[in-house]
Amino acid sequence: MEKLLLIDDEVDVQYSFRRIFDASDIELHTASSGEEGLRLIPKIKPDLVLSDIRMAGLNGLETLRRIRQLDPQLPVILMTAYGTTQTAIEAMKLGAYDYLLKPFDVPRLKQLVANALKAARDTRQTVALRPQLEQQDYELGVIGRSAPMQEVFKLIGQLAASDATALITGESGTGKELVARSIFQNSRRAKEPFMAINCAAIPENLLESELFGHEKGAFTGATAQRPGRFEQCHRGTLFLDEIGDMPPATQTKILRVLQNGTFERVGGNTTLQVDVRIIAATNKPLEEAVARKEFREDLFYRLNVVRVHMPPLRERQGDIRLLVDFFLRKISGTGSGSKTIGEKTLAVLESYHWPGNVRELENVLRRAVVVSKGPALLESDLPSEILQPTQTFRPATNAAMPAPVGNTPQVSAKTTSPATEPASPAPEATHTDPAITGDIRPLALQLFRWARLQSGIKVLPAVERELVIEALKETQGNQVKAAKMLGITRATLRKRVDKFGIRRELSVS
Repeated sequence: MEKLLLIDDEVDVQYSFRRIFDASDIELHTASSGEEGLRLIPKIKPDLVLSDIRMAGLNGLETLRRIRQLDPQLPVILMTAYGTTQTAIEAMKLGAYDYLLKPFDVPRLKQLVANALKAARDTRQTVALRPQLEQQDYELGVIGRSAPMQEVFKLIGQLAASDATALITGESGTGKELVARSIFQNSRRAKEPFMAINCAAIPENLLESELFGHEKGAFTGATAQRPGRFEQCHRGTLFLDEIGDMPPATQTKILRVLQNGTFERVGGNTTLQVDVRIIAATNKPLEEAVARKEFREDLFYRLNVVRVHMPPLRERQGDIRLLVDFFLRKISGTGSGSKTIGEKTLAVLESYHWPGNVRELENVLRRAVVVSKGPALLESDLPSEILQPTQTFRPATNAAMPAPVGNTPQVSAKTTSPATEPASPAPEATHTDPAITGDIRPLALQLFRWARLQSGIKVLPAVERELVIEALKETQGNQVKAAKMLGITRATLRKRVDKFGIRRELSVS
């Protein structure tokens, strides 16, 4: 039987609690002051404490502070008839499980007590993560023991022993910059500068000046000569993140630096020589950008000397426990207090597909630490999208989602000859089975979560394009069968093929 301790100096409140919990499986104990309650806790070892705030002697907030010293895991609900904003804030800052106003609604009180007792049971089943990593692993932040990550570590070691240019690929949030820093910190240039610049975050007209510097008067606002990142990083390492978004004119100057180490500042004529190692990263398939003439082919080959591909988190879910250990220690170092985690909570994290990868996992844990009402992270502390069972949505294997409308396709699809056009086209689908809609809704939610992580992506065209490609692949290019599978007419399918720029290899199916 679970034990509940009520600390309240009002006899009527104690009487009410006895009546409310008389027929339940809860053993109720009462105390008339904070001092008495603190003496009872070591004796009866309650599973939950409810305490009034305004009492003679120790008030509820001070009682809560002392309970935290006695037992950090014991959930405490504070009650008051004089609720103020500051009191509520202070109660939650001190670690109260919840805050209840008098007079209270009995069904709500019972539900709150039930939830708190369940949280207490779950907390007792939590696991304190023992250090599973070496100290240098915690410092570098590149975490993993899975086979894909072991390959990454091998390449980091090989790159650290040379000055070769490296290209790091992978989806957003996989830790590409951490890999670049790890290569730098283990290289012979470790005592020289390391600078990172996000090519997608700086406007095109400023990126060139940021990288190469400018002379006084080179443009409006250039009131003095300014060295760029290449000059500042002489003998060091420059990390060019999201290089797939670099404008063509800047790509040309980057190529020249890679070839002979020379460049001129914006607005200048003096040729400067630097010794800078370049490590680039992208979440886009550069081969496709080269095919679309959006990225210089010669620059691609200069960058792609050694490629390090960061696997998405869904392909190394065995590393999630290690990452949780790492992030909880990192978050605790920011003053949030040490947290443990429930085994069930870990299981939820290990079963989720993580479209935002390691960055999403860190953000989820930071949120859970903030909203948790005790020393352990429970399932209830996780956001709803992590808890709700969903179908797994997996992005394309090249680490980029479908290209926007009008781009050259990711795959070639064979299409049927007009000779196979049916006399009567298949009718358009006009309704959807409600049961099917219910099954698809979680997938739609995941698509929108993905879209929020990809700037400039429009969900419907991107998904529609991929569906057309996959339908043609499934039917070996047979437009009639593909249209039927999609629930559209053949004529509509052909319009979609043209609209999305899907490359055609005409053949009769």
